[in-house]
Amino acid sequence: MARRATPEVNAGSMADIAFLLLIFFLVTTTIEKDKGIARQLPPDEPPVEEPPVIKQKNLLVVIVNKDDQLLVEDKLMELKDLRQATIDFLDNGGATRGDAADYCDYCQGQRNPDSADNPVKAVITVKNDRLTSYKMYIAVQNELVAAYNFLRNRESQRLYGWNYTDVDKAINEGSFKGNEEAALDKLKAIQELFPLKLSEADPKKGAK
Repeated sequence: MARRATPEVNAGSMADIAFLLLIFFLVTTTIEKDKGIARQLPPDEPPVEEPPVIKQKNLLVVIVNKDDQLLVEDKLMELKDLRQATIDFLDNGGATRGDAADYCDYCQGQRNPDSADNPVKAVITVKNDRLTSYKMYIAVQNELVAAYNFLRNRESQRLYGWNYTDVDKAINEGSFKGNEEAALDKLKAIQELFPLKLSEADPKKGAK
């Protein structure tokens, strides 16, 4: 009796099926983007014997505890109020006209003598508990940076007629139309009016 030949399985279409499945996976899968904060590290500087002394009124202390509660100057505060509180602090202009070195002629705040003398000397220190959630950490940082951007936009509008953040973004994306070198000089001038001074050092050190 003759043996029957074993039928072969046609696998020619398997590669096509695998390719279609791969395309389906790439099209339908949502890839989450990493969240983070864009920060430029300060340049390496030679060590100094003693850190500069910061007046207590030029220091805004922001603390986030393990329950994600926000304390600003030891007072409970809602996250939605942090931006305005930061703007008020930076824009205070507490130095008097008699103190020409510290007087801020572009500040529009209440000029409270017990708050920041000027934006150049104002420092914001953020202290987080080890159990603070990353989401809250990011939210606090965003509100603080948004306060700086608000004031920078206000001054760039007053001096140059455009928003600091719009021009900065256009230059970084390579879509700026105009004299980029001149725009960079103006951006630097705005940064000098409201320098970003965020610290995560212990607020109890270096203050008086």
